[in-house]
Amino acid sequence: MRTGRSRRAVLQLAGTAFGAAAGLRVGTDRARAAEYPEHPIRFIVPFAPAGPTDIMARILASNLGGALNGTVVVENRPGAGGNIGIGIAARAEPDGYTLLVTSSAFVVNPGLYTKIPYDPVADFAPIAELGTSPNVILANPTTGLSSIADVVARAKAHPNELNYASPGIGTTPHLAGELLKIVAGVEIVHVPFSGAGPAIQALLGGTTQLAVAALPPAHPHIAAGALKALAMTGARRWFDLADVPTMVELGYADFISDTFQGFLAPAKTPPAIVELLSAKSIEVLKTPRIADQLRNNGFEVIANGPVGMRGRIESEVPKWRDIIAKAGIKPV
Repeated sequence: MRTGRSRRAVLQLAGTAFGAAAGLRVGTDRARAAEYPEHPIRFIVPFAPAGPTDIMARILASNLGGALNGTVVVENRPGAGGNIGIGIAARAEPDGYTLLVTSSAFVVNPGLYTKIPYDPVADFAPIAELGTSPNVILANPTTGLSSIADVVARAKAHPNELNYASPGIGTTPHLAGELLKIVAGVEIVHVPFSGAGPAIQALLGGTTQLAVAALPPAHPHIAAGALKALAMTGARRWFDLADVPTMVELGYADFISDTFQGFLAPAKTPPAIVELLSAKSIEVLKTPRIADQLRNNGFEVIANGPVGMRGRIESEVPKWRDIIAKAGIKPV
């Protein structure tokens, strides 16, 4: 009996100690969040400058820094379809000072590569689902291609003569380009680049005749007349490009493809810091001036918190894996 009571006493003491330690840890996390940030925060963008993720990251960084009474810097770490930068963020110290702003590549890459340097669920703490953009199919005006019908007709008459630029293998623009080839029954050569910025520059310079890209980096060139927008891949026409039809309107049922932007921290980042970053980033996104700025740059603001971001990850990883398999794209 005495031994039993002693054992219960030890267990009760251990439980009390564990509870006290947990309470101390929560208190420490709250205190750390109250002092955060004490030095500059780094946003890892796993793509080249001037692409949609870079545009979103820089708009968010310039405004979130003020909301946090701190400084946020953007660091572009492109390569391997985003895997290099995402891997760097996954291995960063989980202290809230290295964060990831990424695109749909985050959920596409698990189905596209046989090995990636991150687990999209286990290695990250979602902060916010920032926004989404339709992809747009573009032509250099010098080609004389002014519609999807023109592209299909020329591609059928001259298989593999046309080429199209994309931000990289496995990005949603690349998959949209491959889907166009499948549904139209044409052969067009894919030319991958390290991000949307370089892909757009290749189209502007005449290196490629076509490109598929998220709307943000293409929008100013469309508005200036330097590029011709042939079709949007979103569910509806864009508000200030009302003359550009959607692929669905052109008769390609279910041809909808967009690119989302997400905000994440390394796993084990103190929950209080994740909560603070989520609240402040959503506050920034919902500010009318910033929401208008993003919309004018081709983004539809989503502004969902960690639950929304986690849900998108968990639903889209299997979705894109299935699409990649159906498109016959072999993981590399």
